[in-house]
Amino acid sequence: MERELARESVEAQNELDLAFRRFEDTQPNLGEKMSDVLCQPLDETALALGYFLSIAIWLAFDRTFGARLAQVTADAVRATEDALALEEELRAARGDEPLDLDDIVAMEQPGILEFVHEHVEAALDPGLEGDDREGTGDEPARPEVSVDDVRAVYRAILVLTLSLSHAVVPNDGAAQTPELLA
Repeated sequence: MERELARESVEAQNELDLAFRRFEDTQPNLGEKMSDVLCQPLDETALALGYFLSIAIWLAFDRTFGARLAQVTADAVRATEDALALEEELRAARGDEPLDLDDIVAMEQPGILEFVHEHVEAALDPGLEGDDREGTGDEPARPEVSVDDVRAVYRAILVLTLSLSHAVVPNDGAAQTPELLA
């Protein structure tokens, strides 16, 4: 799916736009959340990262779970945001806590979190510093990426991932655990 989304052509861009519209139609509350973040004045890299990751993650859930993926309610999005904020506060107050927020998300979606980290690291590209950002010869200068903008996108992607995780309806006969419903 990553190769499919990474194609650079007018046709591929149109497919991405259609996928994003389908995402907004099938998950309007998550679509609104992502649109709120992506409509802010973000730098180009953070905007592209957020757009790409939101489509990729939703498509992964949609293709994997299909009809078992329920629509995420506005209350569920808010509850996920509140739970993440509370978790961050608790961890900030206890500096000796061995797990961070990423570890909590990784417990539910390790593959997706690894995928997200790979793309966030590529966006931030810490290997380019100082003069390397200036460009050489025919290469244009590479603009600095706003870490704050990437952080805002990353936070929204965590909300998206956890919200979609909790929206998967178990197979018939599978036991539901109260923790997933909380």
